[in-house]
Amino acid sequence: MNRYIKLVNFEFNRFLKIYLVLIGITIASQILGAIIRSNQYLNDMNDLLYEQLMTREAALEQLGKISFYHITQTVWFMGPIAICIVTLLIYMFFIWYRDWFGKNTFIYRLLMLPTARINVYFAKATTILLMVFGLVAIQLLMLPVGRRVLQWMIPVDFRVDQTIREILTSFDYLMILFPSTFYEFVIHYAIGFAVVLVVFTAILFERSFRWKGIVFGLIFGAFAVTIFIFPVIVQAFILPEFFYPIELFALECIAGLVVVSLSIWTSNYLLKKKIRV
Repeated sequence: MNRYIKLVNFEFNRFLKIYLVLIGITIASQILGAIIRSNQYLNDMNDLLYEQLMTREAALEQLGKISFYHITQTVWFMGPIAICIVTLLIYMFFIWYRDWFGKNTFIYRLLMLPTARINVYFAKATTILLMVFGLVAIQLLMLPVGRRVLQWMIPVDFRVDQTIREILTSFDYLMILFPSTFYEFVIHYAIGFAVVLVVFTAILFERSFRWKGIVFGLIFGAFAVTIFIFPVIVQAFILPEFFYPIELFALECIAGLVVVSLSIWTSNYLLKKKIRV
């Protein structure tokens, strides 16, 4: 366990500078976005009130009140989220291939450490998971910050104050990152973690068998997806409306455990018997 924790710490520190940059981009962009969007609204409202000489009621009827929802629709808000997601998707591959193709073939040292090789696999997967949770936590903290910026800049008569829950439920993409129930939270992030493990296994296939490994990896990925969605396929096409929702959920959990177990077992086998360094 101690060696595993050291490996996680080591992997996290290797990505720390880029990770801090992602956090900085998210904070700066979303605060700036809240300021820019609020200022744009004020300019539009001032134009209606003082240039076109509308009454407040007429201006509000034409422009409407602003809420934090309008800020979430800007590139300043969504851009950093997209950048973080894309960066972590790329890093799922980079976290392995860097060890093979870096300045020094570091994979030799990793696989020769006095610990089970599967710990390297777990450490890399855990690092990805911790990074995801960290960025999600930062994003959750930025919601009240952005809301406060809006409240500072926009008079109360021209805005609609939303609670954090209202902000989350008003924007579908945020509901994916911040599910409304613990049940949904477990589903979303368990599926995400399973995807990471399957991708890691596919990478190890490629590293073990090179060009053939790419085919093996794609086959493994397709097989894993088939296993996971099999209960849904049965429910939709073979036995329509046969399972209760709780039963379908239980079957999906079992299928997910099968996928995760298969990924871990296969990766352990490849690391111990087939991996080429």
